[in-house]
Amino acid sequence: MEFINDKVLLIALFILIIHSIETLAYAVRISGARMKLIASALSLFNLMVLVSRLSNMMQQPFTGSLIDTAPDTHTLEFVESQFRVIIGASTVGTIMGVILLPTFIALFSRAIVHLSETKGSVPLLVKRGLTWAYMKRVIKHFHLPRWSYIVKDVRFKDIPVKLFIINMVITAIYTIGVLAALYASLLVPERASTAIMASGLINGMATILLVIFVDPKISVLADDVVNKKGSYASLKAISLMMISSRLLGTLLAQVLFIPGAHYVAWFTKFIV
Repeated sequence: MEFINDKVLLIALFILIIHSIETLAYAVRISGARMKLIASALSLFNLMVLVSRLSNMMQQPFTGSLIDTAPDTHTLEFVESQFRVIIGASTVGTIMGVILLPTFIALFSRAIVHLSETKGSVPLLVKRGLTWAYMKRVIKHFHLPRWSYIVKDVRFKDIPVKLFIINMVITAIYTIGVLAALYASLLVPERASTAIMASGLINGMATILLVIFVDPKISVLADDVVNKKGSYASLKAISLMMISSRLLGTLLAQVLFIPGAHYVAWFTKFIV
């Protein structure tokens, strides 16, 4: 287990937080539909996504440093083991997001109302949220999800299979984007810089696919709840299904990691 060091654990913790935030972003739309404040919820959702994307960019140099400090012997096996630990952290982070989902639905419901009261001032909202009175409310609203909460109103025949699979595959690609590019730099050291720079293209494409195929579907369902064309229970059920597909996507990432790295290595031949 020599491949697990302080740096790997720190990066894994960072990835865990990122995927927890992205999972909890689903709670924002549910809260917005619940409070019938979709526009305010969307601004809070965009803030969370921005934080997670920025955090993902911040961890990239630290992850890249694992390549530089890898031993000269059995480098590929050593780095692969480290990267698989990091990918595993994304799965743990998604599970943490599921555990915290009911708590954050309640918290976001109040945050959306306060955002309206502060006339859209996010700094003022954050200032309020950091006061001791609001911190006590966070503790008060914390509760673990019950199994009945998860399965209630969920009907497997209503699962949008195509959307479920698309979200799962995109999540897998996004999870391994940076790692596959870094690993590819070891496979083709003569094109290492080209391979590493491909990570931005991979994550960018995954983000675009999410915006095109996944996000609009959930947004429309949230609008239907507000316009009384759909039910809150249906929105919650679909959101839970999408979170489940995210979780499976992080597991699929373990399978796609090495093939993805070889694909990036092969792709670099057409750039240089």
